[in-house]
Order: sequence, then C-alpha cells, then structure tokens
Amino acid sequence: MSTAYRPRVMGIVNVTPDSFSDGGQFFSVADGIEHARRMIAQGADILDIGGESTRPGATPVSEFDEILRVVPLIEAIRKASDITISIDTMKPGVARAAIKAGATIWNDVAALRFSPQAPEVAAELGCEVVLMHMLGEPGTMQDAPRYDDVVAEVEAFLLARAFTAMAAGVAKEKIWLDPGIGFGKTLEHNLALLAALPRFVALGYPILLGASRKRFIAGIDPSAHEASDRLGGSIAAHLVGAQAGVAAVRVHDVRETVQALEVFRAVRSVAPTT
Repeated sequence: MSTAYRPRVMGIVNVTPDSFSDGGQFFSVADGIEHARRMIAQGADILDIGGESTRPGATPVSEFDEILRVVPLIEAIRKASDITISIDTMKPGVARAAIKAGATIWNDVAALRFSPQAPEVAAELGCEVVLMHMLGEPGTMQDAPRYDDVVAEVEAFLLARAFTAMAAGVAKEKIWLDPGIGFGKTLEHNLALLAALPRFVALGYPILLGASRKRFIAGIDPSAHEASDRLGGSIAAHLVGAQAGVAAVRVHDVRETVQALEVFRAVRSVAPTT
C-alpha cells in the first residue's frame, strides 16, 4: 500500500430516529454497535457518534435523552475497539459524558456557541474539538441563507471561534475547522466553499469536510431525490477535499469512500514531482 497522503475517513453512526440520511436505521444500541463494527471492518479511521439530528427542521433533543442514546454505544465500541471516537453534539454536558465514556474528539456543529460554558468545558476536557460553521440553527438554517462573500465570511467565523476556544484554554493543536457544507448554504454557497478548500487548509488547522449525501448534490443531479442516491456526488466532493489537503472526510458510505481515496493515494504516489 502506498504511503502517499489521503484524508482520514470518519464514519457516521447516528443513533437518532430522524437523521436526514439514515434516521431510525441504527436507533438501538445493538444496531449502532453492529453498524460501527461494519464501518471499522470497511476501513473507517474515526467513528462519529450522534444522538441528535441536525437536519433542517430537526426537533431538539434534551441533554438527558442524548446522553442515554450515545454513551452506551460509545462504551460498547470502546470495549470492542481502540478506534478513535468522535461525539457529534452541541451540548457540553453530552460532550463531557461522551469523553468520559471513551470519545476523544468533540465535533460541534455550533462551534462552542450552544452554551456560554462550552469553550471552558472544551478546555477542561482537553480533547480535540471540531468547530463547524452553521448559519443560524438547525431548525432555520436553510431559510433563504444569504452572504455577501460566503468564503470570506465562513473563514472569518471559523478563525474567530478558534480564537475564542484558545482564549478559553483550548490548545491550538487540538482545534479542527469545518466549513459546514449544507448548514445554512445554497448550492452556489456550497460549491464556492468546496472550490475554496485550499484556502481553508492554508489557515493551518486540520479541516474536516462533511459533504456526504448532502442535498446540494440533488441541485446538480435532480434525479438524486433520496439521500442514498447521492453516493457518486459525495465521493466526488470528498475527492475535491482530498486534493485540497483536508485532514478528514465525514461519510455515510465508508467502504466506497475508502476505495476512492485509496485510488487517489495510489495515483498521487506515482505522480511526477515536477
């Protein structure tokens, strides 16, 4: 196997009844464990565990219920494997419980804005933190999103959140950034952000790219009505990210994405250097 660079693959495990792509499919802990094992076997480098849907119009979940959904799954995965585990949550209390259970990354779509205590909790936990851009909140983020310059505004937001996290005591080397594809963006906004990924990578933070099965793909291919119809578009977007040098891609389809990225890496390993 070539040693040329490729992004890490973060497999998505949603223990929710209403996720946009696989809602309810892995809602029980037993189903979630089986799904996690399958992703590990398929080559996932990280598992991202989520207990609250962030799809447009999603219903909020209480901290108590979210902990009940994710902690038993994280504990079970940790007993079975040493794979890196990420907790996908906005809530500091959920992050704290998940890190205690064995997660080592806090993937926060709210970029530590959900609670005034979030930056301090992130510093206290000492885990890696993914700060994502989202316009508004899940219930309203797709209500006619507007920007003067989407790339500049997302970049400024992410840098500001990184500085806030560092001011609270989070080490710079623990911070990841995510431009938030599909979170308060039109098709044109998403395409502009994908095209600008080298600019985000140049900021000096690891970049997480999550374009898997996103609705913008249907804006390019109107026949892709269902999320499961968007595999080709998902892989294409993540190869764009690989070319730009993102650190990881967050995906539903692990086997297919790993295969695509291994081909990318193999080609890169023999590409001319001049």
